[in-house]
Amino acid sequence: MEFLEVITTTDEEETAEKIAKVLLEKRLAGCVQIIGPIMSWYWWKGKIEKAGEYLCLIKTREEIYEEVERAIREVHPYEVPEIVAFPLVRGNHTYLQWLSEETKGK
Repeated sequence: MEFLEVITTTDEEETAEKIAKVLLEKRLAGCVQIIGPIMSWYWWKGKIEKAGEYLCLIKTREEIYEEVERAIREVHPYEVPEIVAFPLVRGNHTYLQWLSEETKGK
């Protein structure tokens, strides 16, 4: 079984909490950590922007990634939200077993 850490950023802590709650309630994530505020610098519509944001670190399974992305997009306020995934190449066996069990509903 393959596992992922999916990240997304959003402009408000309340939105980050909403994303976490939706993913957990749908059993699309075993854990969502919210970090912030952070400062993001990025290109947007031809110029450099900066904004305070909250970072969500989402632990899930690779096979349900599409559902995770769809659920995030449904509640995310950005026109083009950052949603990227990284494979978890190794991890504590007990933790990964727990993660698998908590996302079995999908």
